[in-house]
Amino acid sequence: MTASNDRVVSSIREVPVTQERKPFLSPKDSELQNAGTARANLAPSSETPSGTTSRGWATKHAHQTVLQQHCDFFDRDHDGIIWPRDTFIGFHRLGFNILLCLISVLVIHANFSYPTCPGWLPDPFFRLFLNNIHRDKHGSDTGTYDTEGRFVPQHFENIFAKYAQGRGYLTVRDVARVWNGQRCIADPIGWGGAFFEWTATYIMLWPEDGRMMKEDIRGVYDGSIFYTIAARREKKQ
Repeated sequence: MTASNDRVVSSIREVPVTQERKPFLSPKDSELQNAGTARANLAPSSETPSGTTSRGWATKHAHQTVLQQHCDFFDRDHDGIIWPRDTFIGFHRLGFNILLCLISVLVIHANFSYPTCPGWLPDPFFRLFLNNIHRDKHGSDTGTYDTEGRFVPQHFENIFAKYAQGRGYLTVRDVARVWNGQRCIADPIGWGGAFFEWTATYIMLWPEDGRMMKEDIRGVYDGSIFYTIAARREKKQ
């Protein structure tokens, strides 16, 4: 029996995990087309197919990959280099206390500095060089960033389709399912990186109802929400 060429089979009864984690299938009338194609400088979703447009974000950051946009907030002088001090100040502006800021600096710069270095020698100041930030792509993540720092809408949508039953938000339990479901074998660095990133995201957003909204998480991926949170906190002070 030959399967129809136009029928997409995303789950089979004999393999329960494929039915438990059904991937995102873009509706025919959706504005988000070719969701599997990586976007170099936009982070679109089914709800925001044009990416972040507020404050002219997409236009202003058209020269950067989405992963570079994610780091832009921490590059205070926009010279393409993030020092440990920049990371500390950035996390503090986002509401992290001194201890968490120090932990963040240690985790990020100890693990992610060397791959971004322009040569073979490690940087003595543990700086991050944004031209090479795509080299910091690690395993056991969602795959939303590809290995060139682009944004893959299909993988972003899969977070909610596979682990939140299509809901537009994630709870702590959903995040635990994401972390557990995306782990690759023998990849402790990837496991740790994913755990740190999701934990930091939850602490930063700290939703009162325990729900991290999809649009806020998308804003973390392209970095736009960092500026929003920092501005909101500075206004309160």
